[in-house]
Amino acid sequence: MRRRDFITLIGGAALACPLAVQAQQPRTAVIGVLWPGTAPPPSPRMESFRQGLREAGMIEGRDFRIELRYALSGHQQLPELVAELVRMKADVISPIGDFALRIAQQGTSTIPLVANTDDMLGMGLISSLARPGGNTTGLTILSPELSAKRLQLLRDFMPSLLRVVSLWDPTTGASQVTQTESAARYMQIKLQVLEVRRSEDLVAAFEMARRERAEAVNVFSSPFLASVYREIINLAWTYRLPAIYQWKEHAEAGGLLSYGPSLAEMWRQTGQIVAKVVRGAKPAELPVEQPIKFDLVVNLKTAKTLGLTVPSSLLALADEVVEYLGE
Repeated sequence: MRRRDFITLIGGAALACPLAVQAQQPRTAVIGVLWPGTAPPPSPRMESFRQGLREAGMIEGRDFRIELRYALSGHQQLPELVAELVRMKADVISPIGDFALRIAQQGTSTIPLVANTDDMLGMGLISSLARPGGNTTGLTILSPELSAKRLQLLRDFMPSLLRVVSLWDPTTGASQVTQTESAARYMQIKLQVLEVRRSEDLVAAFEMARRERAEAVNVFSSPFLASVYREIINLAWTYRLPAIYQWKEHAEAGGLLSYGPSLAEMWRQTGQIVAKVVRGAKPAELPVEQPIKFDLVVNLKTAKTLGLTVPSSLLALADEVVEYLGE
């Protein structure tokens, strides 16, 4: 081989090598998170979501980047946020809550949707849990059953309970209402369901609860209601109404009772499902997952502040007992 040809060959290889390396570099996946609250998701949501991705072997900045979008102006902003993620060519969108999932489905039929929801099957957003179909999979907590269970726990806490108010975000659909109303009739409890569409509606709801002589409050499942939990807890203290919540973080923050799955675990699971989809799994064929463990948390300090005695039978069932009022 002539010296000139050899130099040309080496030079060409040197130029081609970086291009080959570049071609082998995996693309950084864009993961959109669609949160229906008016502020970013409170802890431990996003931390747990990232943990799930990490546990699946994905490194942020190399394998993925997260584009969080939340509805600063209210639910009416969600279609605009979905359109933004579609224009961005997101590889996966993770809507939080049934309403956000519905808006995402209306906005795209091609981008995979890995949702974290209350009752996506009951809301008609998938065809089945085993084979959801379309571009949707994720995790659901079957919230209607849980909302009815929380009413039963309020009765266990207050055996003479006769009047309960439930706070309901209507964007979650009517299934929580109908199932809890059925449970209330069985327990001979008068249940009044109050719509809360905005944080400004909360004071009016508690005023109505006082006028109706409600003895306790059942806070229904909803990403929006979860995002204003501190306001609800403060109003429950102000109006001296025992209240039960969905997430243990709410009882730890000063709520009286909570019953539901682990919030951190749900978001971690969602992150792991997203990782499967990023790596090529088809949402239509990925079974929708459900939580397997549910925690009952009792805040003794809040009970004492409200002048209530926690039944020993309920304490025996509690997975966690909190003895402070929270932050």
